Amino acid sequence: MESKVKIKEIVKQNYGTIALSKNSCCAAGICCAPADIAIKIGYSKDEIANLDTANLGLGCGNPNALASLKEGDVVLDLGSGAGIDCFLAAKKVGPHGKVIGIDMTHEMIALAKENAEKLQVRNVEFILGDIEHLPVDDNSVDVVISNCVINLAPDKGQVFKEAYRVLKSGGRMAVSDIVLKGTLPLQIKKSIDAYVSCIAGAIQKAKYIDLLYKAGFKNVEIVKEYSYASIFESNNWNLDGNALIDSEQYKDVVNSISLIARK
Repeated sequence: MESKVKIKEIVKQNYGTIALSKNSCCAAGICCAPADIAIKIGYSKDEIANLDTANLGLGCGNPNALASLKEGDVVLDLGSGAGIDCFLAAKKVGPHGKVIGIDMTHEMIALAKENAEKLQVRNVEFILGDIEHLPVDDNSVDVVISNCVINLAPDKGQVFKEAYRVLKSGGRMAVSDIVLKGTLPLQIKKSIDAYVSCIAGAIQKAKYIDLLYKAGFKNVEIVKEYSYASIFESNNWNLDGNALIDSEQYKDVVNSISLIARK
């Protein structure tokens, strides 16, 4: 696997390309319909109606469903992409609330701003930044959300420390992400395509939870868990130029979890 700096550059390039095409094809050679994926991972048809290119099918859950947002909340989305979760949060927090989306990809920020204008969402702001070093003030956010992004960060512990820093006392973090409950085949673990597809960078579930507690969070609760790889069983993967058709070798290892953690 490449160095941490190189990995970030590869992730930026991959998701920049997705933003420019406005069609994810679920990253590395995995073709799918974004609306179908959104329904499978927990969004309702009403939620995704009319979102158009804000929904690229890149998530693994619906963090807004467990965030318990209320009017006036300030919400921070780590890895906001084209803006789907920001726009859903913006509806819940209302005109007196605010949603901030952070993404490290210039093209995603541009697409999210374009979508905000198209959807006429005024209480959302998209900022270019690294989730390991958030451009956000201490104790300024009520709720942090993130959807299938932290697995891509080389230093996940630092991400959780930053989320804890920006949260107000009593604030909470609602996350959907990919974790492991076993060992990935070496072919996948070393694959750059598998990394940008949110699999090779994932860590063991127990380690993920431990990093949250080490960052200062308490009362970490897993609300939902399912096999992430099972969603793609009918799709053919092409990882690093090699066909990988047999999902049996990873479907019992790769899980999506949705959790709440409190400050």
